Order: sequence, then C-alpha cells, then structure tokens
Amino acid sequence: MEAGGVADSLLSGACVLFTLIMYSTGLSDLRHMRMTRSVDSVQFLPFLTTDVNNLSWLSYGALKGDGTLIFVNATGAVLQTLYISVYLHYCPRKAKVIQTKSTQRLSFSLTIATLLTSASWTLYGFQLRDPYIMVPNLPGILTSFIRLWLFWKYSQGQDRNYPLLQT
Repeated sequence: MEAGGVADSLLSGACVLFTLIMYSTGLSDLRHMRMTRSVDSVQFLPFLTTDVNNLSWLSYGALKGDGTLIFVNATGAVLQTLYISVYLHYCPRKAKVIQTKSTQRLSFSLTIATLLTSASWTLYGFQLRDPYIMVPNLPGILTSFIRLWLFWKYSQGQDRNYPLLQT
C-alpha cells in the first residue's frame, strides 16, 4: 500500500472513530432520561439536527458510493432516531426553559467529540478535495470553540445547585 493510501485509510478511520464516539455521547442522555423518566437536563435540538444531518450525508454518501460516509451516517441516523424517540417518550407536554449563566445543559463530552469529528471530516474533505465534505463541517469546529469558550466563561463551579444533573 502506498503512503497516500495509508494516510487516506488512517484519516478515514479517524473520521469513523471520532464520529461514532460523538454519536455515543447521547447514550448518557438516554440513560439519564430512562433513569429519571424526564428530559429535564437534556436538549432536543442537537438530536434533531444531527439526525437531519445524518440523513443528508447518508444520501450524499450513497450518491457518491463512499462506504465511509454511508456506514457512519447510517449508524448516526439510527442512534439519533433512538434518542429522539426516547426524548419524545419522556417529554412533558409543557416544557419550561430557564436561562442561566450555567453550562449544566451543555455536554462537554459532546463538545470535544464534535470538535474532533468536525476537524477530522474537514481534513478528509480537504484531502479528497471535496468541498461538499469539507465546508459543512467548518461550522462544527466553530460552534465547538464557542461552546468551549462558554465552559471557560461559566465554569462548572457555578452549577453547584444542580449536582445530580452533571455528568
């Protein structure tokens, strides 16, 4: 195998690994919802947007015939649909959102996983010279840095009133 082939395989493997790790961060939310029978500290929007994103990328991967894109996004679509289903099962009819200067509702592990995943897919797209893979992942890098800034600005120490909700 030539050097370019090895590098391509390693980068493809990193994309798959980081993406599957990112998708698995929802398992802690799933466990929390099942244990508490509520969605108190769980955000719905990331599940929904990731599911839509997975279905879009799955379609693109199928059109392109890219096994990496197909595998990762089919797995992601199944997991995100599961998370959405459980969320809707435990969601109260009237939800109340209280704005606090707190990072308790942000998942640090999801933020790190999103940063690594978006960065690896951007590099994968760059290496393939495919802007359809590269460009859509740039916002993931940007939003991850914004979330990391929020974790820095509103440290976990300010969340002492919610010890049971922290993961």
